Amino acid sequence: MATSFAEENYLKIIYRLSESTLEDISTNAVAELTQTKAASVTDMLRKLAEKGWVHYQKYQGVRLTEEGEKIALSVVRKHRLWEVFLVEKMGFNWDEVHEIAEQLEHIESEALINKLDEFLDFPKTDPHGDPIPNKEGILPELSYVLLSDLKENKACVLMGVAKDSAIFLQLLTRLNLSLGAKLMVKEINPFDRSVSVSINDSEPVFISHEVAKNILIKLG
Repeated sequence: MATSFAEENYLKIIYRLSESTLEDISTNAVAELTQTKAASVTDMLRKLAEKGWVHYQKYQGVRLTEEGEKIALSVVRKHRLWEVFLVEKMGFNWDEVHEIAEQLEHIESEALINKLDEFLDFPKTDPHGDPIPNKEGILPELSYVLLSDLKENKACVLMGVAKDSAIFLQLLTRLNLSLGAKLMVKEINPFDRSVSVSINDSEPVFISHEVAKNILIKLG
């Protein structure tokens, strides 16, 4: 069954919201991310339910069916592969690619996306560290922790971000924080939990707790 751009966007957003909870997703949460009135969201959720892509009950929320999740993961896969292409092959910065990938993610050709995956040497993550589903819709397992949870005198590598808004990524760029950067936690301020971090063996800089809790790292 063919899907429209709007339907794919809704399924992707429901999937995104479902990543952090086992509960059904509220209509208001979907409305907030789609920037759409709750009544319009309700109409769309009913349509998606009629097509068998979501389970929806008024006042109880929505969750994806197996088929709906399959569609959502396909869109996520295309989005993240295009982001890799735009950064690695086209020279875009990591804060510039989301909006472009939002347009490219609706290309239907599965053959093209599989060729793109092969061309990029089957990347496991996008430029923000988010996992890329394979063509079967299976996500790679990534064991990352938050920089804000690290103890003093611990070394780590920046592997991704929990928040990928352009303004946040631009802040990280100004701090010389990018994927693969080697970090060493020098000090944790007990008052505000800000973190003094050496980046690639440079002089330490202080990073706020709000920033640190949105940086994904692995030890090493």
